[in-house]
Amino acid sequence: MNLMLFEEGLIAMCIGMGVVLLFLSVLIFAMGIMSNVVSYLNKIFPEVVASTAKTKRNTSVKEDEQIAIAIAAVMARA
Repeated sequence: MNLMLFEEGLIAMCIGMGVVLLFLSVLIFAMGIMSNVVSYLNKIFPEVVASTAKTKRNTSVKEDEQIAIAIAAVMARA
């Protein structure tokens, strides 16, 4: 009786793992197809990308003071 339950459990495990493997395979296949579809649609309808000019960030005296205050607060706790 115990061996029969073990066989049934093994069969159920194999069926479950097979279903999961099949689902993941279908999912990977569908994602590949969708990737191709989206890349094709991007060629037909390209997105307009707004160019942003990088501004050079200068550290001001106020920021330097805030950094010094933060360092002093950390050192005071230590």
